Amino acid sequence: MQVSVAYSSVSGEQSWVNLDVVVGTTAAAAIEASGLLERFPDIDLSSQKIGVFGKLVKPDQPLAEYDRVEIYRPITADPTQVPRRQTEEED
Repeated sequence: MQVSVAYSSVSGEQSWVNLDVVVGTTAAAAIEASGLLERFPDIDLSSQKIGVFGKLVKPDQPLAEYDRVEIYRPITADPTQVPRRQTEEED
């Protein structure tokens, strides 16, 4: 079956890897097979969350055909403060 793994690094580099995997492949196995862990050594699956189509899942979640596994980075800015900072910068 076909699945994909997506990641956007801190530097803004985006990667989307399409994979052919066997039925029953987990989200963690798909991430491992994608090669993104080697390409982006800053990925730490013990602390970063993962999801499928924007919904958080556990690493042992079995995937379905055409699922997109997403590796999420930690939030580095308080989203409630971003509009406030933009306004202050314009003044």
